[in-house]
Amino acid sequence: MVSSLRASALLLISICAPPMFGQKANQSDPQGFEEHASEVPVAQSSSKDSSQEDTTPKKKKKLGGDGSFVVVPLPISSPAIGSGIVPVVAYIFPISANDKISPPSTIGVAGLITNNGSRGFVVGGQLFLKENTYQVTTGYIHGNIQYDIYGTGIAANLKLPLVQSGSGFLGEVLRRLGWKFFLGPRFVTGRSFITVAPGSNSTVPIPPEVGLHTNLTAIGMKLNRDTRPNHFYPVSGTYFTFTSDFFSQSLGSKYSFQSYKTEFDKYWSLSKNQVIAYDAAFCATGGTPPFYGNCIYGTSNELRGYAAGRYFTRYMLTTQVEYRLVLPKRFGLVAFGGVGGAIPGGEQLLQKAQTSQFLPAGGAGLRFQLSKKYHLNLRADIAQGRDGHTFGLGVGEAF
Repeated sequence: MVSSLRASALLLISICAPPMFGQKANQSDPQGFEEHASEVPVAQSSSKDSSQEDTTPKKKKKLGGDGSFVVVPLPISSPAIGSGIVPVVAYIFPISANDKISPPSTIGVAGLITNNGSRGFVVGGQLFLKENTYQVTTGYIHGNIQYDIYGTGIAANLKLPLVQSGSGFLGEVLRRLGWKFFLGPRFVTGRSFITVAPGSNSTVPIPPEVGLHTNLTAIGMKLNRDTRPNHFYPVSGTYFTFTSDFFSQSLGSKYSFQSYKTEFDKYWSLSKNQVIAYDAAFCATGGTPPFYGNCIYGTSNELRGYAAGRYFTRYMLTTQVEYRLVLPKRFGLVAFGGVGGAIPGGEQLLQKAQTSQFLPAGGAGLRFQLSKKYHLNLRADIAQGRDGHTFGLGVGEAF
């Protein structure tokens, strides 16, 4: 469902992504491990006579810092899937007390309940092992989501309500190469069934995938490089990732197509409490994907201010800048803006540019620290796009 239900599981995945699936590993020491270390004596050798007084100084060893729980019942109000609640429970922790290089690992679970009948849950984790030699990401998602897709041309402001149910699994194992690069294989599989919501009288054309049971399976590769000191709240460094997924009928997938995504982030620290963050993202799809297998604007915070379901395209490009300010009492403020393009592809690329069908957005948000140890924030953002505004809550920064 990470792929086959990308559109319908929009908020569920995006809220859980930063602490669970979307962590971007750093290469430096985890923040706060030494500060929270404790000391205990090493047991004496059994060969010593217990009646004799041992005057030898006892050896001591440090234990790694304990983990941090994050429990958040997130209220949501989305133009895509309605109003409701997303309960999130996550645990951030070091794998080994002796490993001072690996970033903290995370496991967690989140649910979804909204007033339009959407229900779902996702469980998964991201582990950093062997002094950050390996990065393992896995997740399972299941649910039924009701969402809207929009027409095009004269029907651009009309929408068709769909109900998509299914489940899916993602597995990914990366190994460290030189120069802080990580490379490894990924596996994605999912099944779904799409129907038109009961009582709909929309005139938007019904996609051919509606009414079909669909299996999608892909193998792929991921390459990334991370130089940030803290992947929950970066204040410096860069992050780069490139992902390719190849869906094939020979793997049991109903459709054969390819999905490519790349992202680049950079961070500047203006002062102790001020950070400038920059993000650029590109998505491309080849072959014959279902409509929800295309690049979907608004699904992963590429550019806030747009509801998922309005723009399904072969190519997507976005760029944005965000100013972040840390305030007293765990609070913070952000302001952001950017521009993107949803490009159908092929011969339409030049036409899209000439008709200025690019999508600007901007907004502001409030932050609250859920974990002081790791500087993991609860975010609340309101953003204005070309077609209207959106309000979103999530765990972790948008990028």
